[in-house]
Amino acid sequence: MTTTASPTSAAVAPAAPTSAAAVALRPVPTGASRITAGFWHERQEANRRQAIRTGYEKLQTAGNLQNLRIAAGTATGEVRGPIFMDSDVYKWLEAAGWEYGRGADAEVLGWIREVTEVVAAAQAEDGYLDSVQQVRGRGERYVDLPWSHEHYCAGHLFQAAVAVHRTTGETGLLDVAVKLADHLVATFGPGRIEEVDGHPVVEMGLVELYRETGTREYLDLARWFVDARGHGIIETKHGKQPTYFSDRVPVREATSPEGHAVRAVYLTAGAADVAAETADGELLTALARQWEGMLASKTYVTGGIGSRWDWEQFGDHHELSPDRAYAETCAAIGSVQWSWRMLLATGEARYADLVERTLYNAFLPGVSLAGTEYFYVNPLQLRHGAHAEEERSAAHGRRAWFDCACCPPNIMRTLSSLDAYVATSSAAGVQLHQFATGTVQAGGARLRVATDYPWDGAVRVEVADPGTGAWELALRVPAWAEGATATVAGEAVEVRAGEYLRLHRTWSAGDVVELTLPMGVRVVEADPRVDAVRGCVAVERGPLVYALEQTDLPEGLVADDVRVRVAELRGAPAEHRPELLEGVTVLQLPVHAAVHADEVPLYRPAGDEPAPQAAEEVLTVPAVPYYAWANRDLGAMRVWLPRA
Repeated sequence: MTTTASPTSAAVAPAAPTSAAAVALRPVPTGASRITAGFWHERQEANRRQAIRTGYEKLQTAGNLQNLRIAAGTATGEVRGPIFMDSDVYKWLEAAGWEYGRGADAEVLGWIREVTEVVAAAQAEDGYLDSVQQVRGRGERYVDLPWSHEHYCAGHLFQAAVAVHRTTGETGLLDVAVKLADHLVATFGPGRIEEVDGHPVVEMGLVELYRETGTREYLDLARWFVDARGHGIIETKHGKQPTYFSDRVPVREATSPEGHAVRAVYLTAGAADVAAETADGELLTALARQWEGMLASKTYVTGGIGSRWDWEQFGDHHELSPDRAYAETCAAIGSVQWSWRMLLATGEARYADLVERTLYNAFLPGVSLAGTEYFYVNPLQLRHGAHAEEERSAAHGRRAWFDCACCPPNIMRTLSSLDAYVATSSAAGVQLHQFATGTVQAGGARLRVATDYPWDGAVRVEVADPGTGAWELALRVPAWAEGATATVAGEAVEVRAGEYLRLHRTWSAGDVVELTLPMGVRVVEADPRVDAVRGCVAVERGPLVYALEQTDLPEGLVADDVRVRVAELRGAPAEHRPELLEGVTVLQLPVHAAVHADEVPLYRPAGDEPAPQAAEEVLTVPAVPYYAWANRDLGAMRVWLPRA
């Protein structure tokens, strides 16, 4: 088979469909799409300055790299950590690769080369690579695929190798990945070992490796893994309950994702890659149906997914308790990856809408503003005096690392590659999906974008270089943005929320499009079938979901006891406070204090809802963006506010 063939896609991006792929949109490569200032740039810079460096250090001290050295025979001792320790190394390598693509850095490149040498030395002669299994398993391979994560680690290696190759041009890690992929092709599939790994991600990795090398066998194996799942292999071969592993219902028949949330969305993201590269419309339709099912009844208002601490799973339909929300940061990242691939395949704005909601409100809370401490789980409520059940509990606050450290390097690679999620191109022109100050170069044209989003709804797009001929500039108008307006060269144009503003013309240098999104307070409630928040409302502004934190409440008022009236919330003023939480817009919410629980019995006769009393005291308290909570004092917090 091939080793380092010429890439079939020139895009320097995490998901880069080949020229033959059945997609509506193509990513603008990293470098041609640059976030240069503003909100996301600040988060990326914290990631670059702090997280990448501390991540490298943690891989040393936590034992990840030592495990690989032991497997290579260059060190002695017992391997440490979970069975999937290698995957943290690979996610960090991917992050370092994309970070090098954002800006060449000799130190980062040195780390990449050093870690690549450690990985390569651990690889077996036939391509097999999994340090913990090689040492702790005493050479046994693939004997417990539901739990061994051997393919899972391989998938993350493939994604890391592609990132490093695309950004540095160096082939060391790609050679390791190709050797392992060739081993998997020779070992798994029809007539060979007909099993699937308990944790999907190898599907995405194999497809991206196919895109980078042109080796068709990688795509074929990815497709086999997608279609083999859901037929009870894990139950038949290993006696394991199939739902947790997304092995109960075939991907083509499922109506919504189920089981372990991260596993489920990594699988659907990989299936979307397969659908694109094989022009499989039936598979894409099935994935759209699953996505719709997830959004309809299994997604938190933040975009977070996974409502059960029990095995980190999706719950039943409408099972979305705020205080027991698991909403793992890795699950949010998997959701973004899936929605992004569905956007590339279809060009439909709803997928970009969920990417935005998830990035701001389900992904970003997972990392501190400093970029060095992390949440594994992201509940929408922390009760007063909450008990910390385990290291991943939000009641501990963010932590510098975890024994199961899947989330920190996953956050790093997402922030490092975020430029690639801003814009796409097509035969029609250029599309802007996420709003950030920066530049976009695609289709022969160059754009300059200026905005103070998410604090301000004004987005200014200047055509710096119009290229040649007529083409379409498309700007996503979020579904929440009813009342948005736009002008082109000063002339008003029609705007519809939930769609793309499409402007087709022959452009001139200096032409300006101004999109203005309404930034008033929105008060939302859940479907009544979401029992846990029935009678509650949440507050949003722009793309952000807001929360009340105990640290902002007056003495004597506990967050658990706050009550609100919808009519009063709608007119809440917004105030930008540059000194607070690295600069946030605060909402001044009018709230009521409930009668303290000690003063009333736990259960009592029900009465009619009281009418507002003219003399009732109303307090004004600040609400902050949910992503920024727990960056000051750790205390009670809530997103869903009970009605008075």
